[in-house]
Amino acid sequence: MAFLTVKDVTKRFGGLTALDQVNLEIEEGEIRGLIGPNGAGKSTNFKIISGAYYPTSGSILFQGQDITKDPWHKRAEKGIIRTFQETTLFEEFTAWDNVLVGCHMQARTGIFRSIFGMDKARQREAEQRAEEVMDFMGIGNRKEEMASDLPLGLQRALGMAIGLAAKPRLLLLDEPFAGMNPEETSHMMELVKKIRDSGVTVILVEHDMKAVMGLCDYISVLNFGRLLAEGGPEEIRNNKDVVEAYLGAA
Repeated sequence: MAFLTVKDVTKRFGGLTALDQVNLEIEEGEIRGLIGPNGAGKSTNFKIISGAYYPTSGSILFQGQDITKDPWHKRAEKGIIRTFQETTLFEEFTAWDNVLVGCHMQARTGIFRSIFGMDKARQREAEQRAEEVMDFMGIGNRKEEMASDLPLGLQRALGMAIGLAAKPRLLLLDEPFAGMNPEETSHMMELVKKIRDSGVTVILVEHDMKAVMGLCDYISVLNFGRLLAEGGPEEIRNNKDVVEAYLGAA
């Protein structure tokens, strides 16, 4: 049984078909790349997996359980966590406070109860989790800095730390390398591998083909809302249909 199954998923917006009978099977412990030209349906697919959209038809199975009709917060409780294409941070908060927000995504008592001291045991647990995650991501020494003051690479690392603080089993990364220089990209690739090695399955949407080919175990290619090809990096690199539709154009 696959860890995550996207089964015959179609998504229509009025007369526009963004996804057309897409099937994916993600195995536990892999880094899966999801690539394709602009408008191929990658972001729509991400939103359907995370629960931001519901499919017009088809189903989503997570560890064999049908989650098609579960809202995003129910999926987050099950361990499906998504980061966003733009670095989404509370810029007026410190890095530490940003990660604490991620910790409270799993706290049933809620962030406001913790802020006002109504659940001190959970607050201590969240603080310990935040410290562990920041050290894991290599930003433990920047905890008191304002999120807005961090360089782009560290802001992206902080965004991932917020996601990790929510204890994901499946982490969806939306263009984690966008705008990065080669050194930052190389560092971020190592962080993604480290996250996978910690027991988190990763799916990423990305346009940086060097990062995708060097990082992903398996790659799925979308084109005009349909699944065009799947395979390992070398297989995808040499697939004529993929080269014509995407890689050759790039």
